[in-house]
Formats: sequence, C-alpha cells, structure tokens
Amino acid sequence: MTAADEAAADDATAPTDGGPTEVRFHYSTGLPGLLDAARCSLLVSTYQAGQVVAVGVADDELTFSFRRFDHAMGLALGPDRLAVAGKAQVWMLRDHSELAPAMPPAGVHDRCWLPRSSMVTGGIQCHEIAWGTGPSGDPDLWMVNTRFSCLAGLDPGFSFVPRWRPPFISRLAPEDRCHLNGVAMRDGAPAFVTVMARTDEPGGWRKQRNDTGTVLDVASGEPVTTGLAMPHSPRWHDGQLFVLNSGMGRLERVDAATGQREVVAVLPGYARGLAIHGDLAFVGLSKIRETAIFGGAPIAAYHDQLKCGVGVIELSTGTTVGTLQFATGVEEIFDVQVVAGARSPTFGESPGDDDDIWVLPHQAQAG
Repeated sequence: MTAADEAAADDATAPTDGGPTEVRFHYSTGLPGLLDAARCSLLVSTYQAGQVVAVGVADDELTFSFRRFDHAMGLALGPDRLAVAGKAQVWMLRDHSELAPAMPPAGVHDRCWLPRSSMVTGGIQCHEIAWGTGPSGDPDLWMVNTRFSCLAGLDPGFSFVPRWRPPFISRLAPEDRCHLNGVAMRDGAPAFVTVMARTDEPGGWRKQRNDTGTVLDVASGEPVTTGLAMPHSPRWHDGQLFVLNSGMGRLERVDAATGQREVVAVLPGYARGLAIHGDLAFVGLSKIRETAIFGGAPIAAYHDQLKCGVGVIELSTGTTVGTLQFATGVEEIFDVQVVAGARSPTFGESPGDDDDIWVLPHQAQAG
C-alpha cells in the first residue's frame, strides 16, 4: 500500500482504566484534505484497546476524540444515534451536536455523541451491528450474534431475540459453530453475511479457515461466493457487493450472480472493518496477534510488515489515496464507519478531565 508522503508522527491520549495512554500515529499528508473534500469524518473501534475513536479534521490536521468501551467492536451510526457493541452489552449514544462547539477545544467540533443507555446481552460475542428499518419505519438494530451463530435483535425483556440463522446451523447454542461475523444491509434489511466456515460443529470453523470463508445470501441461505480466508465486513454499495478477504489482506468486489471475485486492493494488514463513501473505501487494518486463531492466516507470513490503522482506497482505480497508521497504543481495528457531513466529531470527553456533562430538558434549564 502506498500513498502520499507521511506527515510527521504525532500523538494523542486515550483514556484507559489505568489512566491516559499515549497513542502515537502518523498519516499521509493528503488525508486531512481528502476527508475535507469528501465532507466526512470517521469512527473507528478497537476492541483490544477498548476504544472508539472519532477522527476528524481541523486547521488542516487530524483531530482525535476517544471514548472507552470494554471490548468495543461493531458500530452502527444512525441519523440521531450511535450504537456500540461492547463486552456483554450494547451501548446507545445520542447525538447532542448542539453541545459540540463548546466541547474542548472550543469551536473545533461539529458533532457530539453522549451515552444515554445500554442493554445487557451477556457474552454473545456481538460482532457487527447495523441499523435497519422496522415494520413501523423506526430504526431497528440488527446484531451479528457470533456465539449463537445467528442474526438477532434487542428487546428489553430478553438477552437477545434470534431472527435468522444459516440453514446449516441446526439449533441455537452458545458454541460459535461457523463464526458468523459480518452483515451487509440493503434497503433497511440484512442481505448478506460472512461466515468463516459452513459447519454445524461447536467451534468447527477453527479446524480449517483459510479457504472455507463464505458470503451467504440471507434470503436464500445459499452461498454467494466461497473459498475466502477468514472474511469480514460484507458491504452493499451502489448496486455492488464488497467483502474483505481478511486473511489475505484484500478488498474484493463480488459478482453476486456468479460468485466471481475481483481484487480491488491489497493492503498491509489483517483487513477488518469497511465503510464506503462515494468512490472511497475506508478499510480497517490490524496487526496479526500471535495466537492459534490468527497466526495461521496467509497474511501472517508478513507479520513483521503489517500495519494497524485505516487505508483509504479509491474504488474506481484500486489506488491507495490515504493512510492513517497507529504506531503505539492501538494494534487492532475492528470496525470503521463514515460520518457523512461531519468535520470533527467528539464524544465530549477530554482525557483526565473530571468534569461531567449533563443534558437537561429545555424547560428544566429555564426554571
């Protein structure tokens, strides 16, 4: 992956349980201008560091805002809310952008999310989440319930509500049989999912996973394409299906009719987390953890050359046009979301700041 010359390294601080942690990063010199021209910013989750990071632009430089969520994984961004899949619960944050200009440093931010509630799911290993459209037209959250090999919804009376599972999964059981991990939405409903193997055995996907990855069609339950290495993040965009062939470090385009795949770009990392905005694909990249799960991936042969960060790919050419690399403090990216129309988002927190933020009804403020 190549891009414009990298800017000088910089650093930010991320809140952790043990106090602020230094996060060092560098990025291609053109990345701020690219985000500015695309009129968007980014949200990035990293479960290993337990952070959700908002990446924006101010004064021609990147801005970073961190919020801690234990084992942060999937992100789902709606018009007025943000859902974050964490360890044993899903967090709901509301958009309070009227507060953004006052957040430090004053005058920089234009979007702000604050936590309002969470729902306990238990340890379902919730991977990707996505907003759909419910029967009444209201926002409806879909969860990839990896531990139970199904797609599920939230309900205050239950841990989760099963909605769909692959036809080869014989029953619901907390056994992570196929490692269902990603979902592509189309017209407000799930259209495609990724699994690492079509197996009905407890943990069966672990036996062979470098050529058994499959994209499934939700409507039929049948494979769309197979033979992938540990795939993630299927996405439907502008009438086309994309997927990350993670174990190969590739962004691929899938012909949904024939199952044939075209390599759009090869990236220097375990590719996981994909957001598409116009002709730009923002791909999350992770270093390989030396474990039995990821150590055998084909890309692990290049483990000493792998990067952690976000690569920006121009879909029409396959060219890398921007990069963000975390040098310290973050080693794994899980999800990437685009915040369209936002310049510099924040979560309303400053590392080490003990001041709380209260949001009151207008009538209470006037009393």
